[in-house]
Amino acid sequence: MGPCSSFRQMREVPAPPEPRSVCVVNQYLLSVYEADGKVEGAPMTPEDMQSFMQRVSALEDEMEATGTFVFGGALHGPDAATVVHRGTGLDKVVTDGPFAEAKEHIGGFYIINAESLDEALKWADKVVEATSHSIEVRPFRATGRVHA
Repeated sequence: MGPCSSFRQMREVPAPPEPRSVCVVNQYLLSVYEADGKVEGAPMTPEDMQSFMQRVSALEDEMEATGTFVFGGALHGPDAATVVHRGTGLDKVVTDGPFAEAKEHIGGFYIINAESLDEALKWADKVVEATSHSIEVRPFRATGRVHA
């Protein structure tokens, strides 16, 4: 018997679709760093806080309108952190506090779409202007779920 048994009929199989161009967009993590204690330029009064929130809101509106914004958020302070260390059963250790003791910590972040590092750095500069905080820019090596 050939490749088609009596239960199957020979039929024409459509050709695979032509390759299409796909727009690959790079994603970057913009980490917003905060220092322990008093931060220069931090909002001190309710009016300062309102102005700060308006700047951040305008920045996020611009990110959203340009398709740059993917996700972002503000984090609780490092005292709210919990670290889970590798181990099994009774060897597993969970500790309160940050992974590393430091005077600066990540206070928030944005994940953005940008065509290049230069574009991501321009957005980082806008975040600096809106928040008065230092920003670390890091490209993602991979995004999405891992498939084995």
